[in-house]
Amino acid sequence: MKVLRTIIWVLAALGFLVFATYNWQPVELRLWQNLVLETKVPVLALLAFTAGFLPMWAVHRSVMWSMSRRVRTLENSLKNTAMANRSDGTIAASASPAADSPVDKPGKSGGEAPEPFDISDTGDGGSTGE
Repeated sequence: MKVLRTIIWVLAALGFLVFATYNWQPVELRLWQNLVLETKVPVLALLAFTAGFLPMWAVHRSVMWSMSRRVRTLENSLKNTAMANRSDGTIAASASPAADSPVDKPGKSGGEAPEPFDISDTGDGGSTGE
């Protein structure tokens, strides 16, 4: 993509160079009643291009800057959330064997029948049959 952009800029520069060589004539611009600017046509064309290009380029750069800030903020919040969940998961994983005693499981105490569709209690010591 950068090669294509470079080719386009080189072609635009060559086009401007050809335009400048064929139109190198003095032009008078009357800015105010007694203030006259005498310049060449290519200089006016370059000034007009710059006057149109710079504001749009500045808007583009500011939007890209604000979007990159938003992306960085969202990535940092996602990373912080993942780290918080990871630390909570290790605490919950270490506390879960104490809560998973056979007395606390449904159907293990008081002669109750186990739930037929309960996936947490497989009855074979926690293996999944693999």
